[in-house]
Amino acid sequence: MTDDLVDVPRRVPPLVLVSGPEQVIADRAVKGLVEDLRVSAPDLEVVRLYAAGYAAGDLLLQAAPSLFGGEKAIVVHDLDEASDELQADLLTFLAAPEDGVTLVVRHKSGSRGKKVLDALRSGRARVVEAPAIKSERDKTDFATHEFRAAHRRASPGAVRALVEAVGQSVSELASACQQLIADTTGTIDETVVELYHGGKVEATGFRVADAAVAGDTSEALRLLRHAIAVGVDPVPIVAVLAQQLRQLVRVGAAGRGRSVDVARDLGLAPWQVDKARRSLAGWTPDALGRSIQAVAVADFDVKGGGRDPVYAVERAVLTITLERRAG
Repeated sequence: MTDDLVDVPRRVPPLVLVSGPEQVIADRAVKGLVEDLRVSAPDLEVVRLYAAGYAAGDLLLQAAPSLFGGEKAIVVHDLDEASDELQADLLTFLAAPEDGVTLVVRHKSGSRGKKVLDALRSGRARVVEAPAIKSERDKTDFATHEFRAAHRRASPGAVRALVEAVGQSVSELASACQQLIADTTGTIDETVVELYHGGKVEATGFRVADAAVAGDTSEALRLLRHAIAVGVDPVPIVAVLAQQLRQLVRVGAAGRGRSVDVARDLGLAPWQVDKARRSLAGWTPDALGRSIQAVAVADFDVKGGGRDPVYAVERAVLTITLERRAG
């Protein structure tokens, strides 16, 4: 029997490129890489360098062997904004990498830093993708994955409600998922999401839009006036109205294909296609066109073009509900 420690295999290569614009995914990737490195090097030193304010020579100084030895990870942020000095230092390092140093480079997008990117790939760097999460389908998939990764069940309605409430920001969506995972037990359903996020501006706007598109004048105006009374700005409400109407037009024009196929083509989630198709009953193309024009006028008015923003959004809601009922 020996007390010698067994070597832990290294799971992270010496060079890593984290590429893509989605900050949440990139940050998690970098965090995961550091955690993996610490499995084999518990005393790992982590150095972070940023393109903004970089001083020539800093990277090479940090990469130089330490008197005390040990593993080191150098994380270079924002290569796509890097100065000539930072790019030159990276190329110098990549020409003769130091033993015991793991270099992780973060590049969001664009052609700046191309020579460094080429050198990383020539050096067989591991590439970790951080693709943009923009479409409603992407956000729905992201939230669903968050719950699955935590071994939690969330109903489709709960995911839909959460995306509608906080989906404008991926980082906020990620935080909202983690909050629900940490603070609740059992299945996460729409009631739970409403409890935590029902008061968000986006959620309020979607409820107003749903009632308006359904032609429910009294409910749409009630929700709108309540939102205004508690301090919700008319601008995001008008934005949601416009988004919902445009979505009806796009789904209507897409034809009768399978929801999943139409959703993929339009960058939506399948549930959004199904919802739009249900909402389209009772609408005519002309009525949708007039409603979109009314919302465009309201958008101009609430952004400073009119005297009374509240009246402007109320008039748009009335136009939508009347057009729907007339259809």
